[in-house]
Amino acid sequence: MTAVATTELDLEGHRRELTGYCYRMLGSAFDAEDAVQETMVRAWRSLDKFEGRSSLRSWLYRIATNVCMDLLGAGQRRARPMDLSATSWQPSVDSLAAQRANEAWMEPMTDDRILPPSADPAEVAAGRESIRLAFVAALQYLPPRQRAVLVLREVLRWRAAEVAELLDTTVASVNSALQRARATLAEAQGDSGDAYDPLDAAQQELLDKYVAAFEAYDMDAFVSLLREDATQSMPPYEMWLQGRDDIRAWMLGPGSKCRGSRTLRLSVNGSPGLAQWRPTPEGGFAPWAIYALDMYDGQVSNISAFLDTRLFALLGLPETPPE
Repeated sequence: MTAVATTELDLEGHRRELTGYCYRMLGSAFDAEDAVQETMVRAWRSLDKFEGRSSLRSWLYRIATNVCMDLLGAGQRRARPMDLSATSWQPSVDSLAAQRANEAWMEPMTDDRILPPSADPAEVAAGRESIRLAFVAALQYLPPRQRAVLVLREVLRWRAAEVAELLDTTVASVNSALQRARATLAEAQGDSGDAYDPLDAAQQELLDKYVAAFEAYDMDAFVSLLREDATQSMPPYEMWLQGRDDIRAWMLGPGSKCRGSRTLRLSVNGSPGLAQWRPTPEGGFAPWAIYALDMYDGQVSNISAFLDTRLFALLGLPETPPE
């Protein structure tokens, strides 16, 4: 059988969905981008061996799965600060006392880099739910093979026979792995608040007020938008704040250098998000954080702030805030 003619453009057409798959598998924006690039390199080098017995898409997913399995070989699980909150919680005054390497934390990803465009509202909603921080963090509790099975079956809706072929196993083995993965996921996945809908007027009004209060640094208005038991975290610091009073104290204390910041709205991990540029001593602005917000019953229930400024370049954000 002769090799099937495939161009680089054919490969690139699958980049976005492969990025979404690798992101769910790895929990890291940087690792996902690297994994997809490695997938493309391996595919390009092996095009002469691709004979079309399976679809190009299935072939690429097989390569991407192998790449992710290699990266997950060490068994390290990326976490959110809330996963460590029982042991690492610090009062506001000590909130910046400890931090961990970037590789220890979950990393955010903007929706437009991983969710394929769809005209079906149900598919759009399901796609957002499958990249929520709570869901991707829960996936980290699964062994790599169970993780792949669950994402392929539950998120991408592959048939069991297709997954079995991709993983070189049996349908019975796939179904067993899926059952175990569902049970673990049910225990590990926490509440991530209300589903986000950019067309929901009430949610957009809440986001408008949140942005206005933050940029004005009006803490009375800001905390009034939070649930009484709202939480805030800030990787790479082991910071875990809970409650309006604690968040307010932190914002007016260690966080006060954020006064005068500018923001840009994003859709991050299926949730409303922001990019933040903080004022510099020279009078300009510099990248500072990427936020993902959770909302519940008309209030903000969780603020996840990621301070790895490398994310700005990765996500295609400018060095200075747009005018």
